[in-house]
Amino acid sequence: MKLTVVEVGPRDGLQNEHARVSTDDKVAFVDRLSAAGLPVIEVSAFVSPRWVPQMADAAEVFAGITRAPGTRYTALVPNLAGLDRAVAAGVQEVAIFAASSETFSRKNINLGIDDSLRVYQAVCDRAAAAGVRVRGYLSTAFGCPYEGEVAPARVADLTSRLMDLGVFEVAISDTIGTAHPGQVPRVLEPVLARVPVSQIALHFHDTRGTALANVLASLPLGVTTFDASAGGLGGCPFAPGAAGNLATDDLVYMLEGLGLETGVSLAGLSEASAFIGTRLDHPLPSRYAQAVAALRRSRPGVRPDPEGP
Repeated sequence: MKLTVVEVGPRDGLQNEHARVSTDDKVAFVDRLSAAGLPVIEVSAFVSPRWVPQMADAAEVFAGITRAPGTRYTALVPNLAGLDRAVAAGVQEVAIFAASSETFSRKNINLGIDDSLRVYQAVCDRAAAAGVRVRGYLSTAFGCPYEGEVAPARVADLTSRLMDLGVFEVAISDTIGTAHPGQVPRVLEPVLARVPVSQIALHFHDTRGTALANVLASLPLGVTTFDASAGGLGGCPFAPGAAGNLATDDLVYMLEGLGLETGVSLAGLSEASAFIGTRLDHPLPSRYAQAVAALRRSRPGVRPDPEGP
């Protein structure tokens, strides 16, 4: 079975980093991820630089990258203005982001859920007219920092509503990293009763160290698409100092160990992670990246996993 890894490090990872990363380094990072065989790379976000200054150079990054055949290069857009900027930059796939809880939606984008979906309907309609595919994120599906637990039925209803807008896939997202393996089927089963599993992705954060376990819990349900961030880039704004996104390195290592094909070169991915790690002000959270770095320091020239996947 082949799984799809959606690399979100250049966008979801870097947007939460305190260290400013130059446009040239972002381009070099994306090109290294392309060389590693990542099938989908979320390059940037066409959002207001006032709110997300790290993404202010989205158009310049897209102009600088070398697009590999067969790789999809995507961007996050919050509204029609963001979509227009993305289309002008030659982006052929974008993502919108709704929330599962009313409070988070209002604090994150200053719109209630219903109003946000009306905005996204306009985005989806204009994107379709431009020949641009749209992916949907559904934030706080496993818990909200303001409202606490979110009812699975609500997650299922909002996933279905996003599909009705015209998105091709919904990434059910654990925005604050509270999900645990026992919760994964409880949230997903109502969703899968309404939406085909082929149109569902999962976006886990590793704030509490359960991201890989959550992936394992979802595999028997048939999920084959997972978001992850090279080196574990990113953090949780609601848990300062905590780990951020599921690390792509850790995910690929585990999946290949299970005999599941990803098409990603773990060596190439490690090189991309190591590169971006030199541009940050802290060590990479990825356990795999840490192990590789320690081995290279202590035993130069030795392969990180001579008998591993």
